[in-house]
Amino acid sequence: MLISTGSLFLVAAQENYTKNDHPDFFDHLSITATAHKGFVLPEYEYFLFVVQDYVQSVSLNFSKRTTGKNDWEQLYRFPEYGISLFYSTLGNDQVYGREIALFPFFKYHLYSRKGFSFDHQVGLGIGYVTKKFDMEENYRNIAVGSHMNIHFNFGLDLKYLLAKKYQLCTGISFDHFSNGNLKEPNLGINSLTAYLGLGYIVGNSFQPVEHALEPHRKNHHIELIYSIGGKYTRLYESIYYFTCSGTVEYKYEPFQIFHVGIGADIFYDSSTERVMNALQLGDYKKKYDFRTGIHVSQEIVYNKVSLIIQEGVYLLLVDNVEHNIMYNRGIVRFRLTDHILVNISMKSHLQVLDYPELGLGYRF
Repeated sequence: MLISTGSLFLVAAQENYTKNDHPDFFDHLSITATAHKGFVLPEYEYFLFVVQDYVQSVSLNFSKRTTGKNDWEQLYRFPEYGISLFYSTLGNDQVYGREIALFPFFKYHLYSRKGFSFDHQVGLGIGYVTKKFDMEENYRNIAVGSHMNIHFNFGLDLKYLLAKKYQLCTGISFDHFSNGNLKEPNLGINSLTAYLGLGYIVGNSFQPVEHALEPHRKNHHIELIYSIGGKYTRLYESIYYFTCSGTVEYKYEPFQIFHVGIGADIFYDSSTERVMNALQLGDYKKKYDFRTGIHVSQEIVYNKVSLIIQEGVYLLLVDNVEHNIMYNRGIVRFRLTDHILVNISMKSHLQVLDYPELGLGYRF
């Protein structure tokens, strides 16, 4: 299937900033408008029968580029922070409707030279879809069970400076939304689009301020995390079941921005008995409410915020409901102090979401 591109984009950058300048709010400010065209990714064969059209999207982005006032801004090559307003079709207006989303994003500049810039962007926020599952009026929509959803965005962006205030942009964007299993059904919808656009520089452009960085110390530490969550089962009932987990992890910091770890988990899922009995999966035992496993983790760090991916396998107490062998977690973690941690995470089995968690931890 070919991807054709829409046509409007706005972006901004800045070029002449020094330590003696006193920038106002509009310095380093970008305004970006985009038009996209692409398709729904058929994660399940069912989508091939429901999706009837291309995905077409537009967005309006506001962002500011950092100037290097701290070590983290230099380590990440003066990244941009911003917020995006996004509107999109979903391949079938009658079944899936349309989505409007608002999400903050972080943009990292991978390469830049002589007017060219190659970047990648990650965003996470909320989305509203106009159509959701209804047993009587919209039973074909088994992808979206609620109007409100979580919207995730990942993009690769190529920009070229046309003039002092304008920049031509193109790239690809992956977008996913679902409700984190807070309401069934929850298959979610993935889309891949190409875009084209034009950017405008609002305030003064900037020249990064660079200084010598402190050498990194290769630290080791232990983290203990307790998390609580909840889930609906795939029995399409209204009961919300309690879940929780405990994690102990050894963490090694070979680089300032990248850490690795290995740990052990114990999970509790109160929906096990209900699902096993309803689906006649065998005799239920109380120990089946628990699962245990080990995992490895990869962590990207920016100051006090971390993005973490964990890959684990069940050991000893295994999954007796869906018989999954592996589990995964995507985690956003914030370090309140040198020792106190809070995080939001999503547990899944490969591409199938299980439930969200809120966690509190201590770092030794």
